[in-house]
Amino acid sequence: MATNPSNLHKVLVSACLLGQTVRYDGRSSGHPDLLQRWQAEGRVVALCPEVAGGLPTPRPPAEIPGGQGSAVLDGDAQVITVSGEDVSAQFLAGAQLALGLVRRHGIRIAVLKSGSPSCGNQLTYDGTFSGRKVSGEGVTTALLRREGVQVFSELELEAAEQALLQL
Repeated sequence: MATNPSNLHKVLVSACLLGQTVRYDGRSSGHPDLLQRWQAEGRVVALCPEVAGGLPTPRPPAEIPGGQGSAVLDGDAQVITVSGEDVSAQFLAGAQLALGLVRRHGIRIAVLKSGSPSCGNQLTYDGTFSGRKVSGEGVTTALLRREGVQVFSELELEAAEQALLQL
């Protein structure tokens, strides 16, 4: 049975989760079956906020001291690379581009990369580059949540699918 894309709810998805080599280390993060199905159905709107915001691939790892993307949005924290460069402007620009896509496509659900300083939805790295994670969210996730978007990670695909079915 053919689906009518105009009736489908769109989902914002981190480009790295769709097999695109846009992560900071120049790799992808896989391509889970559910995301492949959504892509085939025409539901997926893909974005890497960091690349969209102007950062190259590969790029130095970046973290938020304290791990709170909302603090970056509010101007109370910065996104810093391992070499000490402030890349907050690029992260904020990418988050704004994601917000624009959400508004343009009426997106209410996002599946974004766990742990990322842009996309993490529950845990982010603490800013010490020690591998330690703290409860927190990335810059893009924080902005999308302020818009009312439900943000899931690739570790929560069942919950994302259930939320999508309830729209």
